[in-house]
Amino acid sequence: MKAITVERQETTNGLILTELPTPVPAEGELLIKVHAAAVNRTDIVTREGKSGYASNPILGVEISGVVEQANGRSEFAPGDRVMGLVNGGGYAEYAVMPAERAMRIPDAYSFEQAAAVPEVFLTAYQTLYWIGRLQRNESVLIHAGASGVGTAAIQLAKKLSGAKVIVTAGSQEKLDFCGELGADVLINYKEQSFEQEVLKATDGQGVDLILDFVGADYWDKNLASIKKEGRWVLIGILGGIQVEQVNLFALMSKCVQLTGTLLTPRSDEYKARLTADFVKDVFPHIEQGEIKPIIDTVFPLEQALEAQRHMEANRNIGKIVLRT
Repeated sequence: MKAITVERQETTNGLILTELPTPVPAEGELLIKVHAAAVNRTDIVTREGKSGYASNPILGVEISGVVEQANGRSEFAPGDRVMGLVNGGGYAEYAVMPAERAMRIPDAYSFEQAAAVPEVFLTAYQTLYWIGRLQRNESVLIHAGASGVGTAAIQLAKKLSGAKVIVTAGSQEKLDFCGELGADVLINYKEQSFEQEVLKATDGQGVDLILDFVGADYWDKNLASIKKEGRWVLIGILGGIQVEQVNLFALMSKCVQLTGTLLTPRSDEYKARLTADFVKDVFPHIEQGEIKPIIDTVFPLEQALEAQRHMEANRNIGKIVLRT
């Protein structure tokens, strides 16, 4: 089969299209003929050799496609259209997927739309509800609102919780799109002090929950933006990993709960439970068209590096998809 692997070079790491053996599913796994995969930040980190937890030589953590071998799993049959998370191996013509993570693709969805669901919607659901415990009518600050996770989180927070959604983004085009998805307060972080805008929008109280993709650069501003006893979920470090001169008492005095999380290195059992809860709580809204994946650009598989460069340049609104 054709697959994308990392080409290690002296100064940079590229991607190459190569021929590899078709994977053999283990017990409890499905063999999927991949029709589409999606690009994620974790793929870029893996390409750069920085992740520390990627064991599969083939990139890609989410796919959509058709069951080739059900491997004794009675709930699936060859020909079934499915989407879900894989333990690497998504940038290829075939991949294996734990059956407990396989989600049936809605009839109205293309394979490209389906590939844009698993990672970002499961991440958004995990951070908003499993970790962030977002309640009805609370307020949430979502950084990188136009990203794949951001566009998913806006929709979930509005539809499931009726939350007051405040987003940051770096252009008017991205902010306008977030507004179309339901965001209530739109902040251009390049032109406005987002912590001042957040306090203005919350009558000086701050938000109940923050989804933080940025990390170090936003530490002080996030602390100023969060409500007393608020929840703060760190899911990205685009703005650095080292925070200088941290005032821990400021965090303590607000009784803030700060949680760091990643989805890709979580256990198979964790991802299976998360998938089951997501299907139960969110799939009815997906099937009715009330919640939808947002696709920015579709690249052919052989242009995987160009697709990652597109993400690195922060040009995308929503997901970047690879068609296999």
